[in-house]
Amino acid sequence: MYEPIRTKSVHTMAGADANSDFPHRTREEELNIQLARHLAALLAVTDDLGLTDAGDGIAQQITRLRGAPPLRTPARESGPDPAVLHRRALDLAGRALVVAASRADTAAAILTAQRMDAHTAALRTSKEHPLATAH
Repeated sequence: MYEPIRTKSVHTMAGADANSDFPHRTREEELNIQLARHLAALLAVTDDLGLTDAGDGIAQQITRLRGAPPLRTPARESGPDPAVLHRRALDLAGRALVVAASRADTAAAILTAQRMDAHTAALRTSKEHPLATAH
């Protein structure tokens, strides 16, 4: 009663077959790249704050993920208010934590959670003492 479809579906993308030469990344590779990017952004803010030891830990994780050490920037003499930088770092650490949890990357998750705690404490200190610079 019904005749089988003899033509290709209009919903199939041209050239999309199992033997396509188009490079595809796995979900794990994409998460790896995303985590490295979030950590690199966190490292830049951490370096701006002059937190060398914390930056070294973040740089180690980036090196592990990318296979090469990240570029480091020296702390600026003058820049945004430290509270603004701590808020930005807190946000970046939170984003990195979400990706690390998705990857089940315990080392990165622990590091980012520690950074979130440190930046939260610095923000509390700066609110209690408006003239204090939390480093």
